[in-house]
Amino acid sequence: MMLRLVLLVFMLGLQLRHCAADLCSWTGSGFAAAVDSRIVLQVRLRCTEGSVRWIYPGQALRVVLEPNLSSARRTTVCIKPSPSLRGASVFIERSGKLQLLVTGGGGGGGGRSEQQVFCFRADGPHRPVIYLQSSPQTDGAWSRRTMGFRYELLGNRSAAPSLGQSGLQTSCRPCNDTELLMAVCNSDFVVRGSIKNVSHDSARQTSLVEVSAARVYWQRSGVFEHQPTAAGSLWRGHIHTLLQCHVQPGDGEFLFTGSEHFGEAWLGCAPRYKDFLSVYQTAWAARRNSCDFPLD
Repeated sequence: MMLRLVLLVFMLGLQLRHCAADLCSWTGSGFAAAVDSRIVLQVRLRCTEGSVRWIYPGQALRVVLEPNLSSARRTTVCIKPSPSLRGASVFIERSGKLQLLVTGGGGGGGGRSEQQVFCFRADGPHRPVIYLQSSPQTDGAWSRRTMGFRYELLGNRSAAPSLGQSGLQTSCRPCNDTELLMAVCNSDFVVRGSIKNVSHDSARQTSLVEVSAARVYWQRSGVFEHQPTAAGSLWRGHIHTLLQCHVQPGDGEFLFTGSEHFGEAWLGCAPRYKDFLSVYQTAWAARRNSCDFPLD
C-alpha cells in the first residue's frame, strides 16, 4: 500500500526543490515540508562515496548520484543506512518508477541488523537515484529526527566483494596465481602479518579476523593502526569475511589483501607469505608480474 501511494504521488508531480551540497556529502533540513508537504528535496552528489544526513526529515528526499569519472564505470551502488532510519523507506528510482530497497532501518523482512549493507546494479543509461521517504509523525509534533545513509559506487575491481541479495559478500575460494598477482596491485590494502584471533557474528553471518601486521605495504584508509611496542612496532587491524569460510587462528605469516567498504576491511586473497613469494618470483622471472612489489 505504501509503495502504491508513493508511486501515485510521484506521478502526480511533486515540487522538486534543489539543495546545495558539497561534492560528496549532504546535510540538510526538511523544514520546507512544514510549509508545503508536496515539496521533495533534491540533492546531486558527484563522488563515488559519501553520506546523506537529513535533519527534521520532511516527506521525501531525492538523491542523484552523478560522479565525475574519467575512466572505469561504477556499475554497483551500495548503501549503509544509519541506525536512525527507522520509520523511513529507501527506494531506487528506475525510469521514473520506484522500487523498494529497504524499509524501517532493517530491511523489508524485518529484524535485520542496522549494520547491513544493501546493493543494487546501476549499469543502465540513467544516473542512479536514491529516493528516501520519511513516514509522518504520529503525534503531529515536529520533533528533532535525523536519518540518512552512507553510499559507495563500486566498479568491477578484482579485489571488490561480490554481491548477494543483502549486500557485500566475499568468496571463500582460494585465489589462483593470476588472481593473487592482480590482488597485490589492485587491493585497497596489502599487509603482511599473522592471525591473532577470530570472532564470529551469527547475526551478520560474518567472521572478524584480528591481524597483527609486521608490515603494511599500503592501505586506502586507516583500517590498520600503528602501535609501538617494547619489542618494536606493529600494526593492528580487523578484517571481515564470511562465516561460512570457517577462518580459524593459526600459526605462520600471511599476506592479507582485500577491499575497504564503509570503513571496514574485507578479505580478498590471503596466501601464506612464503607461497606468495614463490608465485611472485616465478612471475617476475617470466615477466608476467602485473606490478612491482617490494620484497624484503
